[in-house]
Order: sequence, then C-alpha cells, then structure tokens
Amino acid sequence: MTGPVSFETARLTRRVAQPGDIDALGHVNNAVYVTWVQDAGVEHWFAVAPDAVKARVHWVCLRHEVDYREPVLEGEEVEVRTWLGRVSGPRFDRHVDVRKPGAKRFSCRAVTTWLMLESATGRPLRVGDDVLEAFGLVPSGHRV
Repeated sequence: MTGPVSFETARLTRRVAQPGDIDALGHVNNAVYVTWVQDAGVEHWFAVAPDAVKARVHWVCLRHEVDYREPVLEGEEVEVRTWLGRVSGPRFDRHVDVRKPGAKRFSCRAVTTWLMLESATGRPLRVGDDVLEAFGLVPSGHRV
C-alpha cells in the first residue's frame, strides 16, 4: 500500500479562480493560494481518516512556506496536488503544488507543517500508526 508521497502519487483536486479571488494586479491573491493550500490538507484528512481517529485528534497549522511563480487569472482552472512529507513526533509536513492543467511550472508551491493534537486535551500527540495507515503509509505494519 502506498499513499500520496510525491507529485506523481499526489491527491488531486481542482479549483477555478473566482472573481473574489482576484487582487488589484488582476490575478489570484496570495492569501487565496494559502487558503487553497490549507484546504487541500484538510480535505485530504477528512477524505481518508476513519471517524474514530477524526474524533480523537485534530490538526493545527504551524507554518506555511510558500513560493509563487506563475499567475492564475479569473476563470482559469488549476490542479491542486498534495502529498505527504516528513513525520516527526506530532508534526507532519505536507506538500502542495498548484498549477494550470498541463503546465510545466507551478503557480504556487508550498510546504505546510501541521501539528497533531489530542482533541480531549489539546496537547500535542505523536503521529501514530493509525494516522499513517489512514494515509496509506504503513505497508505491512511497518512505520515509514
């Protein structure tokens, strides 16, 4: 079993730039890209995590590192790909690439560090095998 761990295996969603997404320069505002980046991670979690795990833990964003390259204009569609990166204790890195279909260059690329918290206490909780399994990252019961 292999989860989304690279651009090629990433979870793919699409967005269309709406009039309210556009800034004074006529392209998607940087804050909108960050919203798309964050939404990609949240949507992925809710799509794969079992209800029992979702009830036990939640995630908060600690950091976004974002690069902007090519503008996206009103009405243009983009592909938003997200894949998983490094796990360290309660932290999990997630990569996101936003680009127009067929484009060789990204419009926005980001790495977000998420922190997993125990819902009952609000305290950081080490990312366990149940979370890794939800993402398809524990082949044969061995932790990656």
